[in-house]
Amino acid sequence: MEDSLQIRRFDEIPSAEEFASRIEPKNVPAVFSGCVKDWRAFSKWNVSNGGLDYLQELMGSSVVGAMLSSSAPVFYGDIRSHERVPLPFSAFIGYCKDLLQCGDDGEDSISQLRKHKPVGLSTQHDDHVTGEESPQQIYLAQVPIMNAENEEKAQLECLREDIETPAFLEGKVLASINLWMNNARTRSSTHYDPHHNLLCIISGCKQVVLWPPSACPALYPLPLYGEASNHSAIPLENINFSLYPRAKSIYEYSQKVILHAGDAVFIPEGWYHQVDSEDLTIAVNFWWRSDMMSSMSEHMDAYYLRRILKRLTDKQMDRMLCKPSSTVDSKEITAIGQSSNGSRDQDLDLKHQAAIVKGNEQEFSLHELEPHTLKSLHELVSLVHHRINPNQPVGSISADQSVSSASEEDEVKKFVKTNIFNLEEDPIANIVWNLEPCAFQSVFLTMAHNFPRTLEALIMHALSPVGAEVLTRKFEQMDKMIAADHGSQFYQKFYSVFDNQFSAMDALLNGKELFARQAFNNVLVQYLGTNLDRPKPSEE
Repeated sequence: MEDSLQIRRFDEIPSAEEFASRIEPKNVPAVFSGCVKDWRAFSKWNVSNGGLDYLQELMGSSVVGAMLSSSAPVFYGDIRSHERVPLPFSAFIGYCKDLLQCGDDGEDSISQLRKHKPVGLSTQHDDHVTGEESPQQIYLAQVPIMNAENEEKAQLECLREDIETPAFLEGKVLASINLWMNNARTRSSTHYDPHHNLLCIISGCKQVVLWPPSACPALYPLPLYGEASNHSAIPLENINFSLYPRAKSIYEYSQKVILHAGDAVFIPEGWYHQVDSEDLTIAVNFWWRSDMMSSMSEHMDAYYLRRILKRLTDKQMDRMLCKPSSTVDSKEITAIGQSSNGSRDQDLDLKHQAAIVKGNEQEFSLHELEPHTLKSLHELVSLVHHRINPNQPVGSISADQSVSSASEEDEVKKFVKTNIFNLEEDPIANIVWNLEPCAFQSVFLTMAHNFPRTLEALIMHALSPVGAEVLTRKFEQMDKMIAADHGSQFYQKFYSVFDNQFSAMDALLNGKELFARQAFNNVLVQYLGTNLDRPKPSEE
């Protein structure tokens, strides 16, 4: 975890100015100890000191929307996994009192609570809930105390007098204030909120595990077009790492905080969090829109979207290339290794090719190459021949010979359709990737002069998408290190081997775009839960 993302704890409550200038803009969670101890609710709602009686008397027969879930004690955000059912607040307080009484008697509170049945609770199908586990399947989650968009939704508005908006939130336009109350232990599914959030613990204890937005790929977000797009797809118990391999790193990004009565935690928008609540925990949260979101002009949304996706795609492309060459384990490399141990006279007849270099073309002589550069050239040429014609023994093709005949053109085209996007899977791309700029220049100039048909085959037929990306990045590295006129001479020689230079450039650009498309699709999968390459229903 980066130091800049570490959660800070404040023993002194910040001022509104300090919060707005030093805490909120960083978009990093912060814990405020004792933040709500001065609230009237802190003393009046205390479960161990008559708080349940106080709430029952205050709320009377108010009806609230309760979350009912058969997956309790885990409550998932997907609306398919739970129901919102009307419940008299007094009935819920009754369940809490039963639990408290069971605990006081020294009995197993949960097993005792299962014996009780809720009264007056009905589902969306108008069936009364009669299951033995019903009480612990109920959670008062996000019950509005204040709602800026719809005042009629504020089911518990009378509780507003017992709570205070923290001084450091002065000037914030609050979207809502909500009550969260559970009678038995509960766990929320991993999710993020589209607003800044201040979660305040009034009674009981909560554990909050947080992940920064950058950890999104490891959390497998549900599809953006779904009803629970802000939730993680990973089940909270017994993660199947064969289905969710990226989830192996979730603990590297996570931070855990324990909140006791009186504490509060600032959870910035976009931060994933999963909350465990102890028995009989009461909390209140404040949601408000961030300054960044408030300042975004709607007519700029399309531009922001494209910029952000482009930035994520560029980073993904960099990550796809951050693979050590030592991980290559290919039959092609094995074949090359076996061949390189044999006679160089048989490996593409390198000595013969060196001997025919004359006059002012001595700079392309194989004898002038450094040993490691010559080895890379030899392996690269052999790999191209082997890739175009896998059945042809390595080193048996003359460098002057056309790599593919007209009758083999269909087979070559079939290979072109076999796309490789991972550096560790492509030995050709690995060789090019590990060449220093000067060695890169020497290898391709020498190849253009001594093995022109092989270079043509490499670009037109044997270059994978990752290979095209690697080659063009090496062009850029070389351009930064050599004079402009030398660069011009290099490209003139390089493209001279092609009958149609524009076709060669198209092949390179098409490969680069395929690589970028794969990176873009990875971004959609990892950050939006959407796969461009997923078969359509009619194709499945």
